[in-house]
Amino acid sequence: MTAPLEPALLDRKVDDVDPAETAEWLESIDGLVAAGGRERAHRMIEALAARVGADRARAELTTDYVNTIPASQDAPYPGDEQAERRYRAWIRWNAAVMVHRAQHPSTGGVGGHIATYAGAATLYEVGFNHFFRGKDHPGGGDQVYFQGHASPGMYARSFVEGRLDEADLDGFRQERSREGHGLPSYPHPRLKPAYWEFPTVSMGIGPMNAIYQAQANRYLHARGIKDTSDQHVWAFLGDGEMDEPESRGLLQLAANDGLDNLTFVINCNLQRLDGPVRGNTKVMQELEAFFRGAGWNVIKVVWGREWDALFERDVDGALVDLMNRTPDGDFQTFKAESGAFVREHFFGRDPRTLALVSDYSDEDIWNLRRGGHDYVKVHSAYKAAMEHRGQPTVVLVKTVKGYTLGPSFEGRMASHQMKKLALQDLKDFRDLLRIPIPDAQLEEDPYRPPYFRPQPGAPELEYMLERRRALGGPVPERRATHTAIELPADAVYASAKKGSGAQQAATTMAFARILRDILRDKKVGHRIVPIIPDEARTFGMDAYFPTSKIYNPRGQNYMSVDRELLLAYKESEAGQILHVGINEAGAVAAFTAAGTSYATHGEPLIPVYVFYSMFGFQRTGDSFWAAADQMARGFVIGATAGRTTLTGEGLQHGDGHSPLLASTNPAVVSYDPAYGYELAHIVRAGFERMYGGVHPDPNVMYYLTVYNEPISQPAEPEGVDVDGILRGMHRVAQADGQGVPAQILASGVAVPWAIEAQRVLAEEWGVAADVWSVTSWNELRRDAIDADSAILHAGEPREPYVTRRLREGSGGPVVAVSDYMRQVQDQIAPYVPGRWLSLGTDGFGFSDTRAAARRFFRVDVESIVVRTLEALALDGAVDPATPRQAAERYRLQDVRAGHTGTAGGDA
Repeated sequence: MTAPLEPALLDRKVDDVDPAETAEWLESIDGLVAAGGRERAHRMIEALAARVGADRARAELTTDYVNTIPASQDAPYPGDEQAERRYRAWIRWNAAVMVHRAQHPSTGGVGGHIATYAGAATLYEVGFNHFFRGKDHPGGGDQVYFQGHASPGMYARSFVEGRLDEADLDGFRQERSREGHGLPSYPHPRLKPAYWEFPTVSMGIGPMNAIYQAQANRYLHARGIKDTSDQHVWAFLGDGEMDEPESRGLLQLAANDGLDNLTFVINCNLQRLDGPVRGNTKVMQELEAFFRGAGWNVIKVVWGREWDALFERDVDGALVDLMNRTPDGDFQTFKAESGAFVREHFFGRDPRTLALVSDYSDEDIWNLRRGGHDYVKVHSAYKAAMEHRGQPTVVLVKTVKGYTLGPSFEGRMASHQMKKLALQDLKDFRDLLRIPIPDAQLEEDPYRPPYFRPQPGAPELEYMLERRRALGGPVPERRATHTAIELPADAVYASAKKGSGAQQAATTMAFARILRDILRDKKVGHRIVPIIPDEARTFGMDAYFPTSKIYNPRGQNYMSVDRELLLAYKESEAGQILHVGINEAGAVAAFTAAGTSYATHGEPLIPVYVFYSMFGFQRTGDSFWAAADQMARGFVIGATAGRTTLTGEGLQHGDGHSPLLASTNPAVVSYDPAYGYELAHIVRAGFERMYGGVHPDPNVMYYLTVYNEPISQPAEPEGVDVDGILRGMHRVAQADGQGVPAQILASGVAVPWAIEAQRVLAEEWGVAADVWSVTSWNELRRDAIDADSAILHAGEPREPYVTRRLREGSGGPVVAVSDYMRQVQDQIAPYVPGRWLSLGTDGFGFSDTRAAARRFFRVDVESIVVRTLEALALDGAVDPATPRQAAERYRLQDVRAGHTGTAGGDA
């Protein structure tokens, strides 16, 4: 029997007008508990509360601190548990030994983590043996996000399977010094591209990406690109990791989309990296409430089967009550002590629970396991999760960090930082796991205990390999082969190359038109995934709504307020646009899932993520780093770019530094184009590099900054320097006539300012300046660094591209300007021949007109003129008084005297 329910919905502060009736109701509820269980009773109370419309009544979000699946409903275990336990012991040993050996003084002690996998081994082994489907499975295979700190266990299993050898294990965290055998510390696909699929160790990104991976699977299916109906996404997480806002912030998407192809497994060992997760309370209960409230199915695995007999004898609910009251800090302490300690300090808190274990020895009490170490309990939970329909499932599993590693590790505060075992610990660990290694081998070199793998043909090994064959092959595994796609036809770029004629258009609008035509392309258009966190109308992309439609697995079940308009908002089960809401983190997760579909599913998707530029690399840079690790491909569009173009929006919207942040990501190819025709060539080159199948490094993301300021878009000039556009700079206005030479470099919206400054310099100061459109400061710097590297590595010396091109120009000093901080331009300063001066928008943005802002930051036309004269004066090419005279003439100190730029242009 279970204990009677507390009358939780009764307000005890109000007098009970009919105690007899209340007693009858409570007796009925007790009867329901006895007949149907506590969960059934809770649901009945919820139904009754809803029936009477009780304001204060709400669904109970937590259940008792016991297993969700009672012992009577545990699924029969389908495998040979003894064989599985045997090779789990080998894997445990090899995982710990691999990290321990990496601490040998000769390696300098490279670190690693022993305790996480030790506690989570059962969670993974049940999955490997019975659930995780490999890529050769008829259904296409599952996607498994492994907990980063548990990576030694995955390597150890692969060693037993024969996928890795001893030299590989000895290369743990020594990727260059043991070239060819190095293993990355954590799941890093870029570092081990045939093995790992998903990077997870940057806490919180794994949960987000797993949710959007599950959505991407459904999206592929709904779009008719691939049948993913038999594929499942598993995400293994830590209870401490769930403190990250990213870990919890996107749960509603999985519930709203009904992603029953997704299972979170949260390893609740009750410890953060340095101590208890919730020492005073209970993290499993907190997470249960959070996930239930978000609309998830919740399964708790708290206790192993050794507890089943005690629960059966707990007729008055004393044991359950004690479990409900005991905080996590105590539970952690119990597992670091002894059976006698547990008897006194846990069971001894209530004479009824102490009586329950009166016939138990201290050893029996110590062997009362947590549920996460019980194959049957974990299997039942996974099976229930796979069979549940309509909701994602979270399995909350209680474990011990450092399980089986001995008293120095188990449940200790410092277990996360402990990297090696003392000799006696090794011997005790070996004995516990029954590994056939003699003392002499351990004593010979305690830093080098041997790995263990049985001889081929051992029955447990054959069983292990057979289980993987039955499930479709090895996991983890990454494959990069994919369906070849035809690139967009030349015609899709034609409109951008024509210019804007008599009208004006911002580069955001120019890009929107390119994307519109690509979406219409019959060869590749259906593979484009537009991702918009919000403000699609600002970006001019509402034109896609009626035709491409917005993806919603539930369709559109409401009457749209703008249904009569030409550009009405339309949702569809087969929609193409991912309109993720005000949610940049989710947008990057969606981008990553789509941008890696070529490897995850063998079917390329081409994500195009468009966002307010300030909220890209500043807000979600870590996610872009993970996307780079996962080798995502696609286009990242920073719209409303620049510090001064977004008039009136103020400090938090003025983006003066995103290209600099982007430059720190080696996988980001960053461009700041000025004109539509430049965009056309850059987009085309991006398709060719990422999806053309011939580039040696296709695993990149193209980051394009586009502006919302309308300008007269020129048509593509005859004989335009396409190579220069793609490599980072091309000359757009050559000096006309004789004069003192100078060169002006500008990017993005600043190019027209530079061209106007060229005219003023020629007409008013006798200066003949070339103007270069720098489409990519970052790519110019990368090319220069490559030239440096060739010298460092005794290669063939060469001149950086920027140096060579400027030597071909008019000569004289070089002045650089953009709508970004000077450091963006200053990246290339060491490689510029002659004098270098720059202008930029350093500092915080503010609300004002474009003209006033540009005058304030000294990047407007007249400021470029004066800066060029300063450079010439420093070189002795003009009178030293000339710059001051020019500054006074143009009233540079007066922000109201500025006139650079145009008004308007949401897009």
